[in-house]
Amino acid sequence: MENFESFSLFGDASSTMLTLLVFLATATLAFTVMAWMNVNGAVKRRAAGIRNDSSSGDGGLRDTGKRAAQRLIEYTTRHYSSADTKDMKVLRRRLVLAGIFDPRGVAYFFIGRTGLAVLLAVIMFFFSPAQHGSSSFWLLVCVGGIAGYLAPSLYLDRRIKQRKVEYRSGFPDFMDLMVVCADAGLAMEAALDRVGRELSDSYPGLAANIHMANLEIRAGRTLTDALEHLADRLGLEEARSFATLIQQSNELGSSITEALRVYSDDMRHKRLSRAEEKAYALPAKLSVPMMLCIFPVIFVVILLPVIVRLTVGSFTGG
Repeated sequence: MENFESFSLFGDASSTMLTLLVFLATATLAFTVMAWMNVNGAVKRRAAGIRNDSSSGDGGLRDTGKRAAQRLIEYTTRHYSSADTKDMKVLRRRLVLAGIFDPRGVAYFFIGRTGLAVLLAVIMFFFSPAQHGSSSFWLLVCVGGIAGYLAPSLYLDRRIKQRKVEYRSGFPDFMDLMVVCADAGLAMEAALDRVGRELSDSYPGLAANIHMANLEIRAGRTLTDALEHLADRLGLEEARSFATLIQQSNELGSSITEALRVYSDDMRHKRLSRAEEKAYALPAKLSVPMMLCIFPVIFVVILLPVIVRLTVGSFTGG
């Protein structure tokens, strides 16, 4: 009996010792794996930190350049926004007619004009075909600077012309849609909003200006003032006449629907008249290309056989 008890006690001690050894081995292995993972993670973090430091240097240079350009634009905007001269008012109006509504547009214009003038002058200085130091060389440098100085203004003129063509082409359609909305019983504000959304695909510039007029009305401006500002942004006599028509209809209490219908018919007749005017002017415009390009070819085709026959006959007779 005593031997059996001692054997059981020894067996329990062996099991306990084996369990303890297994636990210690597992813990050691776990701590080893955790230590290796920590070291590997630290190495990766240090490498990532080095990469971030190197990339942050480039990003810092880019950010510095962006901040410098932003400060230049802000300084130029403040400088020219305080000026209220006649030339500055004309420039702001030209920017609006060109569809540039950004308040920093004046700064962009002057910075672009100065930068292009310097850039083209430098290009002509280094790549001029004339001999360096000669009068023609300095003339080409001055021509490059003047061309860069005038390029933004010419771009504005071209953009204003394109915008006016779009506005003039889309205004009769705008009036037709206004008549349809008025016949459907919509108010002028709702009709402007609806027509602006309908014209967004065909005439995006006109639709953008109509949307601005809607925003002005929602901000508390009267319909007449919003339409007058719309006419100023479009730069069309038709738009100014439309604003005057709405104002007089409101003051006199007449039917806006009938006034819109009459004015829409007038717009269609004007568009048809412009098309007929272009068609009638086409023969006069084609006369110069025909004289320069077609008539010489006809003369050559008619006279070449005669010249060849006379030449061959003279050789035969000789």
